[in-house]
Formats: sequence, structure tokens, C-alpha cells
Amino acid sequence: MNSYAVFLRGINVGGINIKMAELKAALAAAGFEDVRTLLASGNVVLTSDDGPAAVKQKFEKCLRDTFGYDAWVVVLTAQRVAELVEACPYPEDDKTTHTYITLASDTARLDELDAAGAALDGTDQTRLGPEALAWLAPVGGTLDSPFSKVSAKPKFKASTTTRNLRTLIKVRDAAAAVA
Repeated sequence: MNSYAVFLRGINVGGINIKMAELKAALAAAGFEDVRTLLASGNVVLTSDDGPAAVKQKFEKCLRDTFGYDAWVVVLTAQRVAELVEACPYPEDDKTTHTYITLASDTARLDELDAAGAALDGTDQTRLGPEALAWLAPVGGTLDSPFSKVSAKPKFKASTTTRNLRTLIKVRDAAAAVA
């Protein structure tokens, strides 16, 4: 049995509202085990005998069939989440800066986002691996930061999602607990 973290894109914002109890029940009915939701922003840990690609496909189908929206998720093993948290060179947060990690299911799209961010003046970012990019944003200005505006472009919607480092730490800990 493999332990996974699944990061949903765009729920409980923009009119797509899913209660975590309903999400948990739907995923259990779809055959996932040890399902646990974290926060209301679309973070799930679970176990499955399937590999990451099959978990992604099955998970997205469950969301589309149950909740009727065009769902996209990023699936990582529990071990990989722990490695990404460890690799992040930035602090969890300080008084002026928040640390974010953009996760991707499509390496080519993350390569494109990485290059676009690197071309921005004053963007502090670090590639953590083929599926993750860490970056900093000023407290209170995350959505207005140049990198956030670039990452919000529609071409990145189906393959990327961003979480605060503090959230990834909580997901890491929860995924380790179900492993």
C-alpha cells in the first residue's frame, strides 16, 4: 500500500464548493483507503495500491463524476512531499515574507513557469525538483506579486497548484501518519 498526498486545484474558491466530509466519502467510495482531508483548500492524504498516475486519473474522475466540475490534481508520494519540504531553502514564514511551493503534474509547464518567474525583476524562486518550485511573496501581497500573477494564467490551470510551505508541512505530517 502506497501513501499519497493529493493537491486539488481550485476548490472552495470561484464557486466550486466541496464539503470535506463529502469529498472524503466520495473518495472512499471510489476505492481509496485511509482518506484524510486537511484544511478546506483541497489537500488529501490517502493510501492506494495504485501508482501515482493511476491515483491521479481515478481521483480526477471521482471529482468530475461526483461534484460535476473539471477537476485537476497533483499527486505526490508521501516520501516526495517530505523531500520537497526538506529541500525548500526558505523559512516557513517570517514577518515580511511567505514561502510558497507551486506543484505541477506537467514538468514542461513548470519549466515554462520557472523561466517566466526567473525573467521577472526581483522574484526569489528555487526549483526543488521536476514537480516543484518554491518562491517568496511579501506578506499581504501574495496575489499581487508578479510571480503569482504569472502563475495564475489559464495555461497553468490544469497542471499546477500552489500551497504555503506551512500547509505542505501539515500535509507531510499527515501523509506520514497514514503510511
